[in-house]
Amino acid sequence: MSPEDNTRVVEDGVVRDFRENLSYGRYLDLDRILGAQHPLSRPEHHDELLFIVQHQTSELWLKLVLHELGTAADDMAADELARALKRLARVKHVQRTLIEQWSVLATLTPSEYGQFRGALGTSSGFQSYQYRAVEFLLGNKNAAMLELFGEDPAAHALLEAALHRPSLYDEFLRLLARRGFAVPPDLLDRDVTVAHTRREDLVPVFAAVYADPRTHWDLYETCEELVDVEENFQLWRFRHLKTVERTIGVRRGTGGSSGRDFLRRALDLTFFPELYDVRTAL
Repeated sequence: MSPEDNTRVVEDGVVRDFRENLSYGRYLDLDRILGAQHPLSRPEHHDELLFIVQHQTSELWLKLVLHELGTAADDMAADELARALKRLARVKHVQRTLIEQWSVLATLTPSEYGQFRGALGTSSGFQSYQYRAVEFLLGNKNAAMLELFGEDPAAHALLEAALHRPSLYDEFLRLLARRGFAVPPDLLDRDVTVAHTRREDLVPVFAAVYADPRTHWDLYETCEELVDVEENFQLWRFRHLKTVERTIGVRRGTGGSSGRDFLRRALDLTFFPELYDVRTAL
């Protein structure tokens, strides 16, 4: 076999002149994206690039999740449930990618991470404002988190807006009420800046949906999609916890948290508790 036999010829029609034509790199702003990795360890440790890329790509995916969840909530508010379901389907695919990304970071051994961990200073994934905004949009509101971003006006504004808008669950409950379901009235006019808490009187509403899936198919499907989203979020939290355990054990986090124990407590947080409770009631 000659080199020519194993070489793909560039077709004549392929654009080659980008003095005026838009290139792939310019469209994606790759100069800035690929130039945004700045390891701080000295001498630069080989594995710090992995750590930076892992977290930067996670933030890009979180940006998309925020975009989709916010639009899904708007769609529900406009009674466009089919469109909201399409957004949630995409969110689930992104979540699976985020979960699997932990397997890449898990290749970082404790001895390797320990050689550049000091370069992180007090920076920590705990300070991810996009992650907090996702939690807010799903219903885990916590106004105290805004204190972490007092010196970052853009991040603070994003979280402030997410805190004060109805969560995805709030909008779904309002949609159910518009469909004639007996959602407790106080839930339709609640303070949306605080986290939703379990309500036993909401379980019969979902029981009615699950009792007749054929009649309420889109609502039934939405309930299951929301359970999928919560389950994926919990799997992400669990993989985060296990990755931290295998890299730093029970040491404190760089941002001052207790580390493993702090992450473990997050597993007790829930977004849509009644969608799980209804399974016992059926």
